[in-house]
This record gives sequence, C-alpha cells and structure tokens, in this order.
Amino acid sequence: MERRDFLKISALTGATAALDACGSPDHQLIRFVPEEDLIPGIATWKPSICTLCTGGCGMLARVMPGEAEVVRRGQLGLLKMGLAKKLEGNPNHPINQGKLCPRGQAGLQVTYHPDRLRNPLKRSGPRGSGEFQSIGWDEAIKELASQLSPFESGKQESGFAFLTSPLRGQRANIVSNFTAALKSTRWIEFAFLDDQTVRLANSSAFGHAAPPTLDLARSNYIISFGADFLSTWNSPVAQSVAYGQMRQGRPGVRGKLVHFEPRTSITAANADEWLACAPGTEGLVALGIAHVIISENLRSASAAGAAGNAIQGWTGGLAEYAPATIEKQVGIPAARITKIAREAAANQPALAVIGGSAAAQTNGLFNALAVNALNALLGNVGKPGGTIFTPPIPGTPSNAAELQGKLEFDAFLRQIKSDPNAVKVLFLYHANPVFAAPASLQVRNTLEKIPFIASFGSFIDETSAMADLILPDHSPLESWLDDTPPSGSAQAVVSLAAPAMSPLHDTRAMPDVLLDLGHQLGPDAAKSLPWKTYDEAMKAAYGGLQKQKGSITAKDADDFWQKMQDQGGWWSTEENSAVPTTEKNSTPPTKVSAPQFDGDASDFPFHFLPYASQMQYDGSLANLPWMQEAPDPLSSAMWGTWVEINTQTAAKLGIRQSDLIEVASRHGSLRAPAFLTPAIAPDVIAMPVGQGHQNYTRYATSRGANPISILAPMTVAGTDSLAWAATRVKVSRVGEGKLILFGGGLNEQPAEIRHR
Repeated sequence: MERRDFLKISALTGATAALDACGSPDHQLIRFVPEEDLIPGIATWKPSICTLCTGGCGMLARVMPGEAEVVRRGQLGLLKMGLAKKLEGNPNHPINQGKLCPRGQAGLQVTYHPDRLRNPLKRSGPRGSGEFQSIGWDEAIKELASQLSPFESGKQESGFAFLTSPLRGQRANIVSNFTAALKSTRWIEFAFLDDQTVRLANSSAFGHAAPPTLDLARSNYIISFGADFLSTWNSPVAQSVAYGQMRQGRPGVRGKLVHFEPRTSITAANADEWLACAPGTEGLVALGIAHVIISENLRSASAAGAAGNAIQGWTGGLAEYAPATIEKQVGIPAARITKIAREAAANQPALAVIGGSAAAQTNGLFNALAVNALNALLGNVGKPGGTIFTPPIPGTPSNAAELQGKLEFDAFLRQIKSDPNAVKVLFLYHANPVFAAPASLQVRNTLEKIPFIASFGSFIDETSAMADLILPDHSPLESWLDDTPPSGSAQAVVSLAAPAMSPLHDTRAMPDVLLDLGHQLGPDAAKSLPWKTYDEAMKAAYGGLQKQKGSITAKDADDFWQKMQDQGGWWSTEENSAVPTTEKNSTPPTKVSAPQFDGDASDFPFHFLPYASQMQYDGSLANLPWMQEAPDPLSSAMWGTWVEINTQTAAKLGIRQSDLIEVASRHGSLRAPAFLTPAIAPDVIAMPVGQGHQNYTRYATSRGANPISILAPMTVAGTDSLAWAATRVKVSRVGEGKLILFGGGLNEQPAEIRHR
C-alpha cells in the first residue's frame, strides 16, 4: 500500500469507522480551531524513540502542517495541526547511529491507523465479543478508582495484577510503584520472545544479568548459535551497523561469520558458513570447539574464568566433547568443528553468541552457559572486538528486572487456576498472551475468571477484547517517551523524547492515567507516586545526569532538561571499561543436558521451529499494512503465512510449492501453504510468527495461521521461559493452496485492500 493511500484511508474513513464500530452515532465533521501556531510548508525534525521492538533505537520524526480528522471532546472533526510524515534514524543516537529498520519506518502507521481506538470504551456485550460503547474519561477514571479503592485502603487482601509487555525506564518505575501501592506483588511481564535464558546465563558467567552488546565492528571472527542478530534478535539495527563495519569498514580486513541454526535466517544467509546442527545440540558444538582450542594449547582453559567453571569437566579439558565423539550427535563433521576452532583462535579478536531457537530448547540454559564458556575462552569478553555489556545509567536501576513486584506469567496463571478469587482486577498494557501463548495454556479461559479487566491498548486484540474497560494510550509519536536500552552500545544510554505531535484523538498516556489514579486512591498511593505527570517523573529521574560525564553540557537543570529533549536523550562519552567477573562460580558446575521434545519421533518426525518475522516480529505488528505487504527478504512471501520445508523432504511427501499442508502437534493443528527451500534441515519445519490473529484490526484478522497455538507448554529448564523450539510435528498435504510471492504469478493484493 502506498504511503499516500494509507494516509488518505486514515483521514477520510478511519475515525468514522472506528466510532461506528463502538456503537456511536454518526458524527458530522466540524472544523476545530487550530491548537498550535503553524508555518505552512515548513518541516521540523523532532526526536522520538522506536517502540516496535526491544532495540530502543532513536528516531527523528519529520513534522509538517496538515489537516487531520480528529476526535475532540467526543466530537469528530477536522483540525489543522503538525503531523508526522516520515520517520528516520537519529544520526546522533549511539544505538542505531541514524539507521532504522523496516519495522521502525512503519511506526508511523500506529498513529494514523484507521482502526486505532479514539476514546475510552466500556464493554456492552458478552466478554470477548468486542462489543463496546464510548464513554468519557471522567467516567472511565471513576470506574477504575472504584474497582481499586478496596485494595489501597486495606479493606481486603490485594487482588490486583498488572500484565504488561517488558518495560524499561520510567514507565517500568511507575508501573512498579503503582502495583506496590496497591499492596500487590503481581506485576507480570509477558513476551513470547523473552531473553530470560540469556540473561540468566550471562549473570552466572559474567556477573551481568543483561543481554550482550556485540562489538562486531572490531571483531575478526564470529560464531553465532541461533542468534538472528541481523534481523530480529536483541538490538538488530545496532548489530547490523556494526556488522557492516566489520565487513567493509576496515581496509584489507574482512571478519568472518559462522552461524549454526536449523534454517537459513537472514543472519545465516549473510554468513560465510551456515551449519544446521541438530536442534538442541548447540551447547555440545560449543564445547567441541572449546575442546579443540584447549587440547591444542591454543588458549588455556583457565582463561574462561567463572564461565568455564560453570561447565562440568571444563578443567579436565572436555575430552568427552572431542569433535570425533560428538559429530554424529550434533550432525556436524568433526573436521569442520576442528577447523572452526582453529580459525577462531587464530583470528583474534573473536566472539561467540547464542540466541533464538538455541536458547529456546528445554536445555537452552545449558546451551547458553556452554556458549558463554567458549566466548570467555576466546578471551575477548569485556574487550574491543568481543562481548561487552552496556553500563547502567548512573543513579538509576540498570533495568526493569531490578524493580519490585515481578511475577512470572506461568505462576500468575497457576494462581488464578488454583484460586479464582486470587485476582479480582487486572490491568493490561501491550501484552497479548491470548494470541502469543500456546493454546494448551488456556490463557483465555483463565483470564475469563477475573471479574474486572482494564486495558490501555491502542487497538483491540485477542486479549484486550476481553476487557471490561479500554482506556486507549497515546501513540508513541504523541507521547512523552523514555528508554534505557540494555544493549547495543558500549555507552550508558538514556533515550528521551517529548511528543512529536499533538494527540489526534481523545487518548491519554498510560503513565499519566496511573498517576491520576494514584492521587485519587489515597495518601499511601499518592506517596508512592509523587509526580503529577509522566514528564515530571522523567525529569526527576534523569536530572542527576547533569553531574555525570556525558553528551550534554548545561548551565542549569532547565537547560539540561531542554537539551536532553533536543538531542533525543543523554549518553555517556566513555565506553564501558568494566571487566566481567572471573571469580569461581559458587554454584555447582552444569552437567551436559540433552534436549527434550514434546511428541514421539515415530509419530511426529519433524522439529517445529517458529521464528520471529522480519516484518511482524512477534505478531504485535501484524496490524500494520506496510508490514503485511512488505515481502519477506528470503521467501518474498507477503500478505499471509507459510510453512518452510526442505525441498527433498517435500518431494518424498508429495508436496509441491504452494500446496496447502497441515502441520499437527500433540496440542493442535494448523494449515498453511508450503514454501519449498533447500535452506532448511530435512527434519525441520519452520514458520514465521505473526499471522493467525482472530481479532486484530482489518489488516490482520483471519489472515494466515498462528504457529504459537500448537506449541507444547514446555519450559527451558532452570527458567520460566517457554521452550518454543521443543515441539515435534507431523505434516501432510491436504490440497492446493495459495502463496502470494512478490513479483510472482500470485502477487496480488487482498480484496479488502485492492478495492479501496
């Protein structure tokens, strides 16, 4: 869809359609008086922050005068105002250095989406029906306060819970304080693609409970185990910039990438060597490489420090992991493993990294610890060209995990199932577990037991459709924003942005709603939330950075605050020089852990591998039409989903390109067209995550299939993370299908888009 077409659809039909869907009568367009001074034809670039993945990239929004259809005080009308027309990377930001991925570019559509919620809604039909009626903010706040007042006053045991996506910065701080003010310990962060396994492994090996920052630009050799770092894993834009510098930024020097993964991801496609080791054996491969380095005296075993001590048999030289011993188990020839080990030791600095499916097996924590041991053995942890850790912000918590009030999602579900009265009020913010959790967890049925649910979502999705009250948030371009990215830079980084434009509709920022509620609930809650507004909380949190050595020199506090807004944040001017711990790990050494899979291999012969979509990420971006119509970089598929299957495997099963095939696990089945490719292991079936929504705007509803729905409810041992790569499936052809490929014979837009 062309940019101009989308904006036209949004302006001319969007608001009216949305209001009608909520049961409101037709509104006659009126012309509102402009709320700001505008200079026709003059563009202003305003800092903002990308919120569409965990990378935390800095952006610039190109804002120009224009006329928009807006909602003001319940009325629909036209208003001349400053409108964001284009998003680009902020060239001064240390994370992305002026670059922006396709997902970041599409952030514009969140603001102008025709199905975006424009005002508070109250449920008018059965729960989950999606039937709502419009109400005012005063009524909405009053309803929330009445539901929460018994918990704050201590009249009854707290039955409050807050379910959010992973949060950072002052949004996390306000949610934490709000939850604690209601005497609750139930703040739950939910994400299908979480990084808990990697954080735990890094805490054990290096003393940093954070994802790594990869100094790819100065590295000469990279060994990656499942980490699709050029597409969706960790901080992909920062990593892509650094990877380009590694390949082309040093005359006469071109670093090498070796990538282990069952399918060819974007990172695998860019690798010098792609090797499809058996799923769940990545840790064995890492130890096999380490054995060669140690046994040939290329590096001393003691060089790995605490990371090596975490592996049983490390000090003995890992003889049981010799390449010749493990080659049949891992599916990689011993000579290949030996070659990689020698090259990595000879081409310093070198690093090893793990992520994706390798960390999402039942033995993912062992795999991560083994890769960390190899990484430490290579000798470049905390050094240029190796693995470093973004330093914490001086005087503030280093990440949201250090804040109080956390509860794991599985434990939250168990509490409700065992005691229906455990949670009486649930708040939702940007978390959609009804879609993004295996159907076998019965999330929908569990949430239905909660008497009152309020959502702060900007769109109705599968989970927010169950809400009794929806209080729509501003879009990111309309709101104050802050972020403290945990990786992607060797500098401490605080991103901060004032609203790039005024709100289009009758929405409010979630943190401001919580602060308003806190002040109404009583003195205890007000004491925990002393700020009147979200920007006041940010100013209080980051004002102390003026005294730190950083990117801003200011004459006073007000000047510093303004310069933070103008620059898009604050960052230190020195790289992290802290060396990770090398002390002996006090926990018992980890034994080799074999992966466990749900489903017997005789009945379910294929490993099932869902993976993050380059365009739709974890499914949260499927509502954006630019992400629907953008071709997948490897398959060129668009406007749907597909099942990747090895070409030779497909021939044996009588499956041809685009055939409709059924993929079945012990927990359900789905159907989608086949995409034949030689770039996937013969015993692996893969699908992108993102499609299969039952309720998520006109662009995503009833499109494709959801691979998460048929996953087994298995977890990574030693963590609460979903082992989303541990399910086995069977496949069969059920008929002819339709696969839309860019530039292909079936390349056509869906009817609902084509007719507009």
